[in-house]
Formats: sequence, structure tokens, C-alpha cells
Amino acid sequence: MNILDGGEGGGQLVRTALALSAVTGEPFRMRHVRRARANPGLQAQHCAAIETVAAVCNAETGGVEVGSESFTFEPGEDIGEDETAEDLVVGGSVSVEVGTAGSVPLVFDALLPVAVALEEPFTARLEGGTDAKWAPPFDYFRHVKLPVVQEHGLDADVTLSRRGFYPRGGGKAELTIEPSTLESIDLTERGDRESLTAYSVAEESMAEDEVAERQAEPAPEDADVEVEYAEADCSGSAFVLAAEYEHSRAGFAELGEMGVDPETVGENAVEAFEAFEDGDAAVDEELADQLLPFVAIAGGEIRASEVTTHLETNITILEEFGYDVSVESDGDTVLLSA
Repeated sequence: MNILDGGEGGGQLVRTALALSAVTGEPFRMRHVRRARANPGLQAQHCAAIETVAAVCNAETGGVEVGSESFTFEPGEDIGEDETAEDLVVGGSVSVEVGTAGSVPLVFDALLPVAVALEEPFTARLEGGTDAKWAPPFDYFRHVKLPVVQEHGLDADVTLSRRGFYPRGGGKAELTIEPSTLESIDLTERGDRESLTAYSVAEESMAEDEVAERQAEPAPEDADVEVEYAEADCSGSAFVLAAEYEHSRAGFAELGEMGVDPETVGENAVEAFEAFEDGDAAVDEELADQLLPFVAIAGGEIRASEVTTHLETNITILEEFGYDVSVESDGDTVLLSA
């Protein structure tokens, strides 16, 4: 069993380890889960990710409860002599309640790479936070990350039935992944920008104050703007600025917060977008981190603005599963390659 240290990072280490264990059939134990965080140990969304990925590869788990700093994950051990690890991942479906406003998109992140090992389609129906704190909003997942992996061979489809904002959650979404063959992910140049879309959503009771419209006011003049008011269990809002380039995509997201003007929410995302366009990175920092497991599995190269602590710890987990990811400085950017 692979013994992993989760003490230097957050939930991304859990999600990466789950995906790679399902793909390779290699069991693991993770210790010191999120030890450096203010609320160490597994949280609701991490437990939901473990349950979801376990369902797709018939894994046995241990120590999976909120607050636990150690857990085990063992994909089914019924591989015959002439079978491979991929024979564990047979498809099916699962319904999981993430709990409160635990992030639904982050649970989906753990499941996506498993498509390369599927024999049959697999569907995950989740209830929780679609637009939650400390996680990319649903529109970032739907309009930035998912299109990138789809463009590189991953067959997946997502639907949103109900929004779930922090802190109550209650959102509902469904992800279906199909057996897929990933192509090499080469995202080293942006090329010309082909579109820019601002997605601004708020809970329906906030329409009177035009919260969604005000969030979108700072969007660049050439951006298409999509405003939505959604039924949800509690008030909340989110803003995502999604840029599509000739060779890549990038996204910049902010959640509305009590005491923060809606205009400021939009301004923060726009400032991040403008800083990105002033540089030479091909993808935003969040996307670079989330794409690393796909690059490790399929090969490729990504140009990022810098190597963040998130990236460093994620690379360490990849190496524990035998994947070699190199980091090379190139001017004001870094190249991540496998």
C-alpha cells in the first residue's frame, strides 16, 4: 500500500490520490490529511469525493469521516491473472449528499480522470454546494475546466438542476463520464482571444437589488454577459469571467460575500483576468493545478505563471504513483510537462 503524506497541502491531494488510485488500481493510505489547514482532517466534500470514487472502482475504505486525519482507499482486488487495473472500473452510478455547502465541482474533479479506465459509463448525482467558498464556482467547472478536458478526448457531460450557495448548500448536479482516451494536453500558448463571457448568478431574492447585474458591471466592454437568478436554499452569488483563446482557456471567479459590494466582486475577477492577459501563461493558476493529473496520465505540457504551493504538493502526490512531472522555468512562466 502506498503511504502518502497529506500534511503539506489541502483537498487537492486527496482528490488527486483518489483519481490515480482508481486509474492504476494501487491502494493507498493518506496520513496527516490537511494538517496545515485551520480545520485539519477530512471535510464533508472530501468524504463525498472518497465515496464517489470508491463507487466507481468498488474500493474498500477506512477512516473516512469528517475530521479524520488518516484514511485508506483500496480499489477492488478481484483482478484476474489476465486482467489489468482498468478492469476494476466498470461503470454504474452513485448518489451522494456532499453535506451543507461542500463543493460539488470539487467532487467532480476527483472523478473526471477516472474516465480513462472506465468500461461502461458512470454517473454521479450529487447534492451540496454548487457555488461554495474555497472552491471554484459551478460555472468555472462547466465553462472553463470541463471544455478543456473535453477538447483533449475526455467524454463527459454535466447538468445543473439547482444552485446551492454557502452556507446551506442544497444544490443538485449530475456528472456522467464515458470510457475515454485522453490526448496529450499541450497548453503552452494562448493565441488570440476568441471570446470572453461573464457569468453572473445570484439567488432569486437578490433580484430586487440587481445583484447579478451589478456584479457584471465591471466586465470588459467586449465581454458577453449572462445574468441568472436562481432558486436556492439561501442567498448567495457568484461571478465567473471565462476567456476562450485560440489554443487554451482560462477562468477568473469570485463569490459574493456579506458586506462586499457586488461591483467589487466583479472587479476582483476582472483584475485577475487583466493580470493574466499581461503575462504569457496559457492557463490560469487554478486550472494548471487541476489539469496536472490529466497531464501525468496522458502526457503533455502546460505553461503556468508560477509554481504555487498547490502545484508543488500536487506534483509530489503524482510522483508517489510513479508519474514524472518536470518543472522548468521559462522567462516569467514555468513549463510543467510529463
